[in-house]
Amino acid sequence: MDRHEIRRAWDAISETYARRRDPTGSDAALIDDLLAELPAEPTVLDAGCGDGARTLANLPAGSVGLDVSRRGLELARETVPDARLVQADMTAIPLADGSVDAVTAYHAVFHVPRESHPEVYREFARVLRPDGRLLMTLPGGRFETVREGWMGGRMFFSAPGRERTLAQLREAGFTGLRTETASDPLGSSTEFVFATR
Repeated sequence: MDRHEIRRAWDAISETYARRRDPTGSDAALIDDLLAELPAEPTVLDAGCGDGARTLANLPAGSVGLDVSRRGLELARETVPDARLVQADMTAIPLADGSVDAVTAYHAVFHVPRESHPEVYREFARVLRPDGRLLMTLPGGRFETVREGWMGGRMFFSAPGRERTLAQLREAGFTGLRTETASDPLGSSTEFVFATR
């Protein structure tokens, strides 16, 4: 699927995805660990925010939610009315260099073709201030597939594998990588990575 097909796929399933996800869980609690490392009143970018209930709603007021799906952002506007919402691709984030204190990317990057992941991580690094923090889902496997029937539609998934992802983050300028495992919105266990710019 190309980026336009992925955007249309998310538009089609955004409401179903929002309805089926558990709004609680230990992956949401990781945000508290992230916020404890940030300055007072930080600016946080939630990349791939979707409807906003799982991650963006747990971030400080005025955080930025970025998503490729217009429908997802419409839902986020209802869920997190004080957030600043931007429709864009993670490979070209329309924010100034060094403009955010942290980036979160929950269950998001693996919906971008894996050959573009280094570009995504460079964009995360670019928008972060010096010593800025990243918290993102760390895909465990190496895969590229379209899952038919996912959330009643179809969806693209792509990742180069755990070790390659960690290497790409380091190549983009991230240091101090550490991982934690937590429960995800659909009830399974997922690894997350914390990193510093």
